[in-house]
Amino acid sequence: MLVGMQKTAVIVPCYNEAERLRPNEFSKAVDENSQLFFIFVDDGSTDGTALVLEELCRSHAKQMFLVRLDKNAGKAEAVRQGFLKAFAGDYVYVGYWDADLATPLSAVGVFCDVLDVKKAGLVMGSRVGLMGRKIRRNQVRHYLGRIFATGASFVLGLRVYDTQCGAKLFRRTPALESVFRVPFSVNWIFDVEVLARLLVIERRQGGVSVRSSTVELPLEEWNEVGGSKIKFKDLFLSGLGLVKIFLFMRSARMQEEFLKG
Repeated sequence: MLVGMQKTAVIVPCYNEAERLRPNEFSKAVDENSQLFFIFVDDGSTDGTALVLEELCRSHAKQMFLVRLDKNAGKAEAVRQGFLKAFAGDYVYVGYWDADLATPLSAVGVFCDVLDVKKAGLVMGSRVGLMGRKIRRNQVRHYLGRIFATGASFVLGLRVYDTQCGAKLFRRTPALESVFRVPFSVNWIFDVEVLARLLVIERRQGGVSVRSSTVELPLEEWNEVGGSKIKFKDLFLSGLGLVKIFLFMRSARMQEEFLKG
């Protein structure tokens, strides 16, 4: 039972997801909760994704919206455009969710409860394989993820277990709007850059502590969905991205440029 869910917008970035999208799950979610809204971002898909999303949004016009990008810009920019759309509304909570629903939509309400009860600023889904939880993940991806998380923790100066889970929900604040005001410098690991930007805003402008207001929430269920593969190029770009964020965290000039927008 939800404590009292606030008006919430969930951005769903989509690129060639026609075969993996589950429209019925999104329909069920909004039918059961009048405070939940979805902003789908079609990231220049070349398959039938746009048609599926258009029909879905047309059938739930009050709670679903579609943003279409003319060409593929990458997940980071797709999510950012979704946030800009959300910021034009009066949502209290804004987040993003992977289109394949590896994290079930039922978890959105749980995230909202954490934001409500703990007065958190950010809830991050965490894929922790605890007993009694259904975390189904490729073992190679899991161990690569642990290596990456160690690097991300070092770069950020935070003990973060899982930056890359595609389920996050934020409390809307001026700082959050500043985070998404300018394009990200990385794509695959923009989640880490989101945290880095929040830390820089806290350091340079004050405000709520990122460390104390962020909650990593172990998921009850997460199911890896087929259709994506890790390539050596992706690993290289992820490492390069961490270097960029490391420099950003330690460069006053780069931070000033970001804050100026």
